[in-house]
Amino acid sequence: MAKRSRRWVVKAGSKMVCAGGPLLIRAWMQQVSALRKAHRIDIIWVTSGAIAWAVDRTDFKRPRRTLPQKQALSAVGQPLIMDQYNLALQSTGLLGAQVLLTAGDMKDPTRRRNLRNTLEELLKWRIVPVLNENDAVATEEIRFGDNDSLASQVAVMMSAERLVLMTDVDGLYDRDPVGDPSANLIPFCRSVTARERRMAPAKAVSSVGTGGMASKLLAAQRANRQGIVTHLVRGDWPGGLIELAEGRTLGTQIGGRR
Repeated sequence: MAKRSRRWVVKAGSKMVCAGGPLLIRAWMQQVSALRKAHRIDIIWVTSGAIAWAVDRTDFKRPRRTLPQKQALSAVGQPLIMDQYNLALQSTGLLGAQVLLTAGDMKDPTRRRNLRNTLEELLKWRIVPVLNENDAVATEEIRFGDNDSLASQVAVMMSAERLVLMTDVDGLYDRDPVGDPSANLIPFCRSVTARERRMAPAKAVSSVGTGGMASKLLAAQRANRQGIVTHLVRGDWPGGLIELAEGRTLGTQIGGRR
């Protein structure tokens, strides 16, 4: 009997997607291919950055945006990002599938079941699902949601082994490393408690994203309750996903064993 493939959910934040651009996206997808071939790990990919990608490639530079403007920017940016993922995947012989979600898709039992069935079928076909919030039609997600939460909910729904949240810092620090250079990286937390939440900068939200370390800890907490190990890692660390699969210490691990 063939050994069952393992399953990870990996989320890339807006700042990483936009700053890294096509080269970083290609490096990520090369790792996705290597994880499948060498470790029998299937990846469900969650990406942010549609609005930020559109702003970067249009003349729309206003710092304050109305809701319809955000929705329109998302509609412009989403296919641009998906083009990059498809090009990167095709260079490794893989195919990607775009899946756009709203919070309602996760809450409604029928739509949730349909989503799970679709993702299962895509993985069976060895196609990489690339997920994002459907900001072009959603309202609550743009104002309050983030893809950290989406990724953790998908990880739970799909019974993933691990949740990997890629960010622009090395992991969770005991103090804000931006304001305190002597801050120490925390390599392992058994669970997310009030102590860990106090370590997250209160306003660590970038100009292009809606998350931050606080939202990642909440996502990790949700995943850990279902026995899913979470990793907070720097997204542009060369070969970071491969290192995690090989059991090396990288970033911050929440849950599981050291």
